[in-house]
Amino acid sequence: MSQEWTPPPSSGAPAASVPNFLVPAIISLFCCLPLGIVAVIFAARVNGQVQAGDTQGALDSSRKAKLFSYIAIGLGLVWVIIWIVMMVLGVGIGALTTPPTS
Repeated sequence: MSQEWTPPPSSGAPAASVPNFLVPAIISLFCCLPLGIVAVIFAARVNGQVQAGDTQGALDSSRKAKLFSYIAIGLGLVWVIIWIVMMVLGVGIGALTTPPTS
């Protein structure tokens, strides 16, 4: 008597793992708030779409979350660099225009 082998039931995990980019999206909140909020919204949608079976929608949301979070982080870094340069220039110009005290 032979028995047929049947595979174990699926655990519900998706066949393809889709990254949600939630950590960079949360970090982007500190760099550029409006774009960070958009990134977090798209990142939060990814897991729900994967569980619903909408892999294409999850990939699209994942791509948008990555895009918005990296743009927000880049804008935040540019802002910090501009601020540092302006502070250095402001202090330098202030030192040049202030008459020395005797």
